[in-house]
Amino acid sequence: MIEIRDLFKYYGDRRAVGPLSATIEKGEIVGLLGLNGAGKTTTLRVLACDLLPTSGSVKVAGLDVVEQPHEVRKRIGYLPDTPPVYPEMTVEEYLRFAAKLRGVPADKLDERVGDAMELTETLAERDQRIGTLSHGFRQRVGIAQAIVHEPELVVLDEPISGLDPVQIVEMRDLVRSLGGERTVVVSSHILGEISETCDRIFVIGNGEIVASGTEAELSSRLLKGMRVELTLRVGDRAREAEALLVEVAGVDQVEAVEGVERGKGIQSFLLHAQRDVREAVAQALVGAGFGVLELSRGERELESVFLELSGPADGKKKKKKKKRAAADDAPPPAPQQEAES
Repeated sequence: MIEIRDLFKYYGDRRAVGPLSATIEKGEIVGLLGLNGAGKTTTLRVLACDLLPTSGSVKVAGLDVVEQPHEVRKRIGYLPDTPPVYPEMTVEEYLRFAAKLRGVPADKLDERVGDAMELTETLAERDQRIGTLSHGFRQRVGIAQAIVHEPELVVLDEPISGLDPVQIVEMRDLVRSLGGERTVVVSSHILGEISETCDRIFVIGNGEIVASGTEAELSSRLLKGMRVELTLRVGDRAREAEALLVEVAGVDQVEAVEGVERGKGIQSFLLHAQRDVREAVAQALVGAGFGVLELSRGERELESVFLELSGPADGKKKKKKKKRAAADDAPPPAPQQEAES
């Protein structure tokens, strides 16, 4: 569905993206994960034909974003980091306007607008002015305009930015519902949200993909294993629980955590494993009659690796990256080019 080969984008003499290569299959939900300034937004703007690349090749459904931008745009729905909505319009007025701009035939207009509102759960707000809606609902309207013409690819730049915890969960479900028939590319700087939403993750640092894979693959490769934290209701069977955990296939080490309500028959453990053993651990414990109060992976470790890989947007790591890019014969800087309107 998407083929990116040796993409570079310069702003003046500053390299914002590159070298960057990736392949994304039809129907996948893929996340671009990186700190602010890592190159996520620039990559998405190139993909959405909103910005011309300096060099390299980007194709969507076999169509080149530079040579065939109008054909590519027909196949893409794009939500930038700020929803492109008109506050004075009602939700339905705006979506009808957006649908017409994207070439939806007049006899299909009612159906497409209705479907977009239904999928984004904005039907009840159809007659409200967008300026009166909460930030979360404006984001939903932004997604509705991105899908109203039934694109093959949906590109979402930081869709959870500024949302409260309830809205984040709802937005996560909405993004997942877009997959399957459509390919979805979504960006975020929050590891947990990308891992909960996406099939695959591309970690971007200083304009390059520094790691990619599923969350489990990244954990296995980058952490050389994983940690599992669990809290059990053990009664007076703490030693039995520890012995049982040691025997679970894939568990390398078991550590009993001190000072966790031991007097109340509750005990916490920290497990070290070479793969995801949570399901096997849960089955073994429940089968032996232990109450599992908490079972989670050590996400903080992966988060710290993500921060290390992404690197700061400026400072020593960036300087080191620049030096390496020059040594690898990166293309020379080129003047800024504006995308077709």
